[in-house]
Amino acid sequence: MAQVGFVGLGTMGGRAAKRLLDAGHTVSGYNRTRSHAQWLLDAGMRWGDSPRMVAEAADVLFSMVTDNAALGDIFDGPDGILGGLRRGEVYADMSTVSPALSRMLAARAAEKNAHMLDVPVSGSPVTLEQGQAVLMAGGDQSAFEQVRPILQNIGPTVIYMGGNGQGLVMKLAVNLNLPVQLQAFSEGMLLAERGGIPREKAVEVLLSGTIASPALKLRGPFVIKMPEKAQFDVEMMQKDMILAQELSREVGAPLPTAALVTEFLTMARAMGLGERDFAVLFQVLAHMAGMRK
Repeated sequence: MAQVGFVGLGTMGGRAAKRLLDAGHTVSGYNRTRSHAQWLLDAGMRWGDSPRMVAEAADVLFSMVTDNAALGDIFDGPDGILGGLRRGEVYADMSTVSPALSRMLAARAAEKNAHMLDVPVSGSPVTLEQGQAVLMAGGDQSAFEQVRPILQNIGPTVIYMGGNGQGLVMKLAVNLNLPVQLQAFSEGMLLAERGGIPREKAVEVLLSGTIASPALKLRGPFVIKMPEKAQFDVEMMQKDMILAQELSREVGAPLPTAALVTEFLTMARAMGLGERDFAVLFQVLAHMAGMRK
């Protein structure tokens, strides 16, 4: 069993840390709001007063935060991760951020003879809890192989994608599909409902046929009843879409459908729905059609 550190214990990070605890690892953690991590402390996690302290105590360090700015905040400064990294330590960041930023931070970690991997997760809080998430890793392959067994405690499917940043490239390619699929589903739903098919019946049919991906099976029912707490809100989804579009400009890959769906996410935010699950894309279309249900 390993001495593991985890910085960023939100909806996804906290669940990843819990899986490491359940696997028998000694886990030290830090979160900006300590009260949000109390359930993990109750489960046996140790507390670190700063990202640096967690990094200093760990053989393998993880982090999972919301965006580029948040990753920069925990990485730099006197209390940041970089100051606590030790020679030979492996640091796996699971955040969905810019591949370019991740590569830059990995180069700085290498200056301290530490290894930084990007290991974003494909999955929801539910799939992560159930051990069904898919992890995509980029970085030094020997460092990856060193920590592969620990990564598999978080999710059994762990795929090495190549050098630094390549895990994030793949994650953005995966995530842009999510709202694009949901947009098409929502348009089909709208057409059926306006044509006289009850909403519940249309959901049943669409999720029973060939279009029903696991992502749609999870979110399709949300058009009938939205969850009180978003599994993945509009703000976060649009952040990932913008990252994908930035990458598309770097590599010369046109993403016309992704660009269109990003605008629908902007409309959702303009309607005050930014904190709702991105399944509200159906609600945006319904509003455009004059439906208020």
